[in-house]
Amino acid sequence: MLSFTKMHGAGNDYIYVDCFAQPIPDNLPELARAMSDRHFGVGGDGLILICPTDEADAEMRMFNSDGSASEMCGNGIRCVAKYVYDHGIKRNEILRIASAGTIYELQLTVVDGLVEQVRVDMGEPILDGPTIPTTFAGNPVVDVSLPLPNCDLSVTCVSMGNPHCVAFVEQASDELVTGVGPLVEHDTHFPNRVNAEFVEVLSRTAVRQRTWERGSGETLACGTGASAVCVAGVLTGKTEREITVHLLGGDLQLEWNEQDNHVYMTGPATEVFSGEWPE
Repeated sequence: MLSFTKMHGAGNDYIYVDCFAQPIPDNLPELARAMSDRHFGVGGDGLILICPTDEADAEMRMFNSDGSASEMCGNGIRCVAKYVYDHGIKRNEILRIASAGTIYELQLTVVDGLVEQVRVDMGEPILDGPTIPTTFAGNPVVDVSLPLPNCDLSVTCVSMGNPHCVAFVEQASDELVTGVGPLVEHDTHFPNRVNAEFVEVLSRTAVRQRTWERGSGETLACGTGASAVCVAGVLTGKTEREITVHLLGGDLQLEWNEQDNHVYMTGPATEVFSGEWPE
């Protein structure tokens, strides 16, 4: 039997496996697909392993619900930090979590012995086109035309450890998110596929975001996406450097700090239930 814990950050839900307490499972892409299935499995946007490492307090290994590996998840890493603290792996209110070779620093807000909020240093945004990666030229890639069947989008591309394509729109409709989102994900301008954000600007300090996530479809929240949106809002002159991002699953606070060029994200982390999966 494989022990697991279901957690979510603003509704972006993953199945977490504590590999401090048990071996890393076999066939991880297949396991991610099976466990993430919302009808025949546990249900979630993917599978996240919490692993020992000599480089940090823990390492996050992430798989989307389609079994593909991903480099980073802002909501997921907040939940990893909560698990590490709440379950006694490391009882520090500042934790260092590794993901895909990058180490992130997380500051925990602890109430009655349990983590409620986490502030993540998401690092510096990657703005160089080939590094994001995208075939669009530029550093940064801002307000370029992305031609698609039946519509053209004006997009800004940012990597926060994983690639994002941000489109500011009048209305983030189902037609755009679930109809156009998959086309953006698989567009040839993005050699590693891409996460697609559709964003309504409510004010200089607030936006509404819906995300079509690479490998998972629409999710209730996307932390790296919200970080990319914060950066894109500044680059396009639409928002300030500190904003509230309203997502389907809740709100995240974002800041693109002018002094150190890092993006900081603050949001909740919630444990839902634990169980065992028959291997």
